[in-house]
Amino acid sequence: MNPVFWKDKSVFVTGHTGFKGSWLCLWLQMLGAKVTGYALGPPTKPSLFELARLARSTRATTADVRNLTRLKTVLLRAKPDIVIHLAAQSLVRESYVDPPGTYSTNVMGTVNILEAARTARSVRVVVIVTSDKCYENREAHSAYHEGDPMGGYDPYSSSKGCAELVTAAYRRSFLSETGVAVASARAGNVIGGGDWGMDRLVPDALRAFAAGRKLRVRNPSAVRPWQHVFDPLNGYLTLAERLWEDGPSYSGGWNFGPADAENRAVSWVVEGLARRWGKNAKWEVDRAPQPHEAGLLRLDCSKARTELKWQPSVALEAALDSVVEWYLRYSRGENVRKLTEEQIARFQSSEGR
Repeated sequence: MNPVFWKDKSVFVTGHTGFKGSWLCLWLQMLGAKVTGYALGPPTKPSLFELARLARSTRATTADVRNLTRLKTVLLRAKPDIVIHLAAQSLVRESYVDPPGTYSTNVMGTVNILEAARTARSVRVVVIVTSDKCYENREAHSAYHEGDPMGGYDPYSSSKGCAELVTAAYRRSFLSETGVAVASARAGNVIGGGDWGMDRLVPDALRAFAAGRKLRVRNPSAVRPWQHVFDPLNGYLTLAERLWEDGPSYSGGWNFGPADAENRAVSWVVEGLARRWGKNAKWEVDRAPQPHEAGLLRLDCSKARTELKWQPSVALEAALDSVVEWYLRYSRGENVRKLTEEQIARFQSSEGR
């Protein structure tokens, strides 16, 4: 990712109030980009968006991506160069509770941002962020690559597979003809400071540890492609740059995941968090019946490594260090925006940027 590229670029980010969206907006602002956000209010309380006071530095609209008329109006007024679509219902277990809401947000939300982008003459690049769970997961030991079939057992995973099909159809039917470069990005299980989402391993663990409660873990043997938030965000920004330079060569789907050795079981991650937290952090297996969740998921990211010259940079041990450092410093009352910017600057420095 070339920091100079982003100076004065106009970037439209959906889902800017969420965990990844907040990190992305803050990073873009540090790079000198002009950021416009479009999302519902922060999904959790507390939230990184509010604690980092991003509302003060981001032109933002509080609205639903399912509202096409409103989305079009805001995007046309913003006149963005680049659109990065993050807004989503992002939880597997929630998708069992509200499948219609999951499909309408993740599928029609994707339709709407692509429809809005094709009416905006300013837009040159669109990056649609989906999920590693978009693939038809057969619990195989081989890693999924971009050419594998879309699918999904649960409504969330299925909705992300649908979003990929929508993106491909809009790219081929409309946007390629008008010179708008479109790609989708499929990231692994993202962790980082400032995540207070429910039913997500890291925030669930740190909430329990901070409260002195024993963490209950549903699927300790499940293996996931864990990665620090810096790596996929770096991938999204790198991809957007390449699309700007040569859209036809870089359109399509892209995996952004960890090195193969960093695919770890849930129990390994929990032990690492507990060890770093200390203070009698403990966990146990939750034996209650649970909805289906995949037991094994791995991504083949050789395409991104070869063609984008992107590679995962934060080893999982270092990622856990960074996560626990963030929450401990937050718990001591440190300035959240300053803390978050410091971690971004440290990452950029370590990458030689």
